[in-house]
Amino acid sequence: MWYLCAFYHRLLDYRQAEVESLAELFGARGDDRSLEWRLPEQHHPDTPFHFVNLPSEAAARDIANRSILVKGIYELWGEGGSYEELEESIRSYPDERKQPYLESGNTFKITVDCFGKVISFQEQNDRIKGLAYIPFKGRANLKNPDHKFWLMEIDDYGVNNGLPPVAQRRIFFGREVGGADRKLLPTYQLKSRTYLGPTAMDAEMAFLMANQALATPGKLVYDPFVGTGSILIAAAHFGAMTMGADIDIRVVRDGRGPDCNVWSNFKQYGLPMPIALLRADNNLPPWRPGLKEVFDAIICDPPYGVRAGGRKSGGRKLLKGTVDPYTVPDDKRTDHIPSTASYCLAECVHDLLDLAAKMLRMGGRLVFFYPVLRDDDNVETHFPEHPCFKLIATSEQILSSRYSRVLLTMVKISSYTEEIAEAARLQHIEFRENHLKWLEDGNLHSAVFSPATNPQLTAGDDSKSSLEAKPKYRGKYV
Repeated sequence: MWYLCAFYHRLLDYRQAEVESLAELFGARGDDRSLEWRLPEQHHPDTPFHFVNLPSEAAARDIANRSILVKGIYELWGEGGSYEELEESIRSYPDERKQPYLESGNTFKITVDCFGKVISFQEQNDRIKGLAYIPFKGRANLKNPDHKFWLMEIDDYGVNNGLPPVAQRRIFFGREVGGADRKLLPTYQLKSRTYLGPTAMDAEMAFLMANQALATPGKLVYDPFVGTGSILIAAAHFGAMTMGADIDIRVVRDGRGPDCNVWSNFKQYGLPMPIALLRADNNLPPWRPGLKEVFDAIICDPPYGVRAGGRKSGGRKLLKGTVDPYTVPDDKRTDHIPSTASYCLAECVHDLLDLAAKMLRMGGRLVFFYPVLRDDDNVETHFPEHPCFKLIATSEQILSSRYSRVLLTMVKISSYTEEIAEAARLQHIEFRENHLKWLEDGNLHSAVFSPATNPQLTAGDDSKSSLEAKPKYRGKYV
């Protein structure tokens, strides 16, 4: 059945991808594993209104209630270019579909919503009174109605202000099947978070990533760059078991004290604590040989050198009293902070894909951000690949006129073998040679995709990002 899906007007490239993932989660995708979409008549692709074909009302409700970007999904009773056309459309909608919601024992509420402009309370009342031809027999209940109805209008709103152009006025009337939890994001907003770092993932994006990874109760989700735990908090909210790692032991062990650390963030929201938080290096994973297919999803935001540079074990600073190879004496282990070196993103992503190929179960998802350079509004379309994975979704977030980051969602489709490991290594070499060329000094690619040549960057100082040697771009990552 076709339903009207109304989106919030933000993160436009993420909207359908999120619904597609939630449809997979709730078993609402067709045999070809994709959903049917179509635009309302004469609507721009960026419009908040889309029609989507879903197998049942229950599936539509589950998707809408879980989604971050879906404002609501509606059983459409009528639409038109004018209120006269709307009335004709509603009257022609089958009575057997309308009648159960019009009976005297039901309570109802009608909400008027105009996209792109604000109308007065009096105008809203006038529009509701104009629906008197709908034979509601129940009584209105504005606080807790049995059924919610929406009158939605899109019309010429004057100055564009970044909104999609309107070719023709369109009015929709429908019964709400499901709607987003409006309290979710304010509850988890970063400004109220107990423990916060400079690279903490925005709550809205963290929840979108958790949805792309299909986080649900019983699944184990891992973040190899856990930081202050924002991504795992979103996964834990949806009931998943969580586990994280970070190369900075000061983050995962100490935080800012016993009541201000990663653990206290989970305690703040009453969420289950992570199974473990490890001090671990993505370049040297801590897993024993032969261990594989442990996680249901890996979700992360790899360090790409804008707000924090990638680090791996190594460097030239040795603790006084240590011997070669690097061995820390027992009396210095308690407060020792291991030395690190710079870690370019190309190497980091290769290690991430290799880790995910080994440690994800078949069908598990890898969800991570990848930075790209924009050129005349065109975005690089070649992304990292691995023989074990199929790329199923790419969602771009524009950060500036030159830079974007793309959320990549991959599904594991093949088991990890030594042959695949070698194929992945060759694929990685080709990727670096053909698609990550050195550009002008200060460019994002040359700064984060290529190994640092400045010896200061290998000194193991975690306080310095990989861009501090070439501080050209200071854009804010949201």
